[in-house]
Formats: sequence, C-alpha cells, structure tokens
Amino acid sequence: LEKSKTKPNGKKPPAEEKKQYLEAEFTKVRVVDFDLKELVLLPREIDLNEWLASNTTTFFNLINLQYSTISEFCTGDTCQAMTACNTIYYWYDERGKKTKCTAPQYVDFVMSLVQKLVTEEENFPTKYGKEFPNSFDSLVKKICRYLFHVLAHLYWAHFKETVALDLQGHLNTLYAHFIVFVREFNLVDPKETCIMDDLHCYYSLPPSLSLCPQNYSVPSILQL
Repeated sequence: LEKSKTKPNGKKPPAEEKKQYLEAEFTKVRVVDFDLKELVLLPREIDLNEWLASNTTTFFNLINLQYSTISEFCTGDTCQAMTACNTIYYWYDERGKKTKCTAPQYVDFVMSLVQKLVTEEENFPTKYGKEFPNSFDSLVKKICRYLFHVLAHLYWAHFKETVALDLQGHLNTLYAHFIVFVREFNLVDPKETCIMDDLHCYYSLPPSLSLCPQNYSVPSILQL
C-alpha cells in the first residue's frame, strides 16, 4: 500500500524549505588550479601547532570579513536567534550559563572571544622559542566550532544577500577550504557539521570539479 503523506492528525507535514545555496547555478563555479586537500596538508618543515595557529587565525579573519559584508542585514529583528537549518545555537558564558541571543549578538560574542584568544601570547605564541600551551588543541577546536556556526548561519539566513552582492563564490570557496581543513585535523565533531551534509556532497568531487572560483585569493600566510 502507498504510504500516506499526511501526519496521524490528518495534516500534511510542512514542506522542506528550499535551500538556495544548493541550486546548481550557485554551486557550479569556475575551476582553479589548486586542490584544497593539498592546500591544508601539513608541510614537512612546519610544526603542527604552528600550522594550526596560522590557519586558524587566517580563517578567523576571513570569516569575520565574510560576515561583515552582510552584517547590516543580520539584525536583532531579522535574526532573533542564532540559527542554521533546524538548529538554534545558544551562547555559554565563562560560568557556563546558557543564553539565547540574537544572531548578531552571538556572532559578536564569537568574534570577540576568538580575537582575544588568538592575540594572547600565552595561547597563540608568536615569539621564538615560546611553547604552545597544553590546552592549545582544545582551544583550536573551540574556535573552529564557533566559526562553523557563523558559516552555517551565513548559508542558512543570508545566502540571498550574499548572492545579491555577488559573493557566493567567495563564501563557497571559504567554506569548502574550512571544512577540508577541520576534517584533515579532526577539529570539529562531524555531529556538529552534519547539518550541512547536503552541501558537503559537492566537496567530495575530484579537484577538477572543485568549488573554487578563479578570483578566490589564497591567504598569503598559506602560500608556502
């Protein structure tokens, strides 16, 4: 027998919202001459923590810049919660208190915290001979998890504005680069990123079909 498409109460389930960022015209971008997998691999002559620090700092700056392009559209009225797909992100302060806040408030908390962490010498040392703290790995994972939340919100709530500004190619490439990086070093739990799995399928394509627009600039700190 054909299964009913209605709920037990006789009401039809709500139709899944169409995701603009999955439309072919936005996911199909021009090919470039570098492979993101090769880009994130740890060079033999570079210390792992140094590599994680430089990449994490660069991603923070790029994601902060990407968000700033649509920040005027992300307000307390338009984004009353920090959402991505069916997920609401709550902010936890230093005491572990859970707070529901607007998306711009959440992003401000994220960027302020990450800015503080990456500029503190005891966390991200820049002086020769200074050792990384024992907690460095957990700090990087914390930062990357928060940055993923911001990227996911950009796709879910502000892709329309991103397209209007003709910046979808940059967002696609930045996101793909970030996901390849965090997967390479196991920095974000797959359970955290699974809400974007429908987009991730596009990044499993071979390098010749990657989502990298020709005008995407590789950060100089990564040009090794």
